[in-house]
Amino acid sequence: MNEGREGLRSSYISDLLSKGRTVFTADEAEKALGVDRGAFLDAAERLQKRKLLQSPRRGFYVAVPPQYAAWGAPPPSWYIDALMRHEGEPYYVALLKAAELHGATHQAVMEFQIIAAKRMPKIRAGRNLIAFYYRKDMNAVENGLERRKTDTGTMQISSPALTALDLLRYPQATAGMDNLATVLADMGRKIDPKQLAALSNKFERPIVQRLGYLLGHLGHGGLTDRMFAALSQRGSLPWAELDRNEVRDPDFMSKPMRRDPKWRVIVRRMPEMDE
Repeated sequence: MNEGREGLRSSYISDLLSKGRTVFTADEAEKALGVDRGAFLDAAERLQKRKLLQSPRRGFYVAVPPQYAAWGAPPPSWYIDALMRHEGEPYYVALLKAAELHGATHQAVMEFQIIAAKRMPKIRAGRNLIAFYYRKDMNAVENGLERRKTDTGTMQISSPALTALDLLRYPQATAGMDNLATVLADMGRKIDPKQLAALSNKFERPIVQRLGYLLGHLGHGGLTDRMFAALSQRGSLPWAELDRNEVRDPDFMSKPMRRDPKWRVIVRRMPEMDE
């Protein structure tokens, strides 16, 4: 057992890091070291206590390079692709994190946000928090996915168009309407209108209505012509609240300040962008 523990510390992990690798599975390490599961788990537990190793999911390990010792783990972008392959689930980096990668850097993003086809709990890896959001029909949005290079390989992220739609679909991930408007203002010029229209057919109509109104309000109305045409073909539109939080408590609900006739969106408070 001591050999397995020492081998994991001094040879196996060091060798991985020297080759630019940071991730491995329990099965890989046991085979390489010639130890059983008990010896490996004992060694891995000791290294985790010393903050030299992280285990975001059972059987999956991330070695901590010296430059990230203070953080307790390397950035999730270094291992998220390998982690989701280990889980056997489709995924993409999404929402505010994807928006940041597309240049919307007004706000610091506190979570590394993922949309996946499996409901998964949040993962704390050192100072990093990986948050998962669920989408059942991942195949429906595959045309809105891109591969992005990372320091250790690649990862899958949502395009600007898909990111914009997702931000409206998962409002709990956006830190409020004001922050959402700020992000869309920063990212709007990168949205492809043709892709936006095609992807919008995969989203609920109120989401498309809210996004269309917001983009127009932010000066990106030209992006939405095709999306509006596609939406119009889906039948008559019900009225939709711009911000559903504004109507959660009827006792504190303000009167509408505007009813947009094009997108049929009810606005009770105009979003205020952060400076």
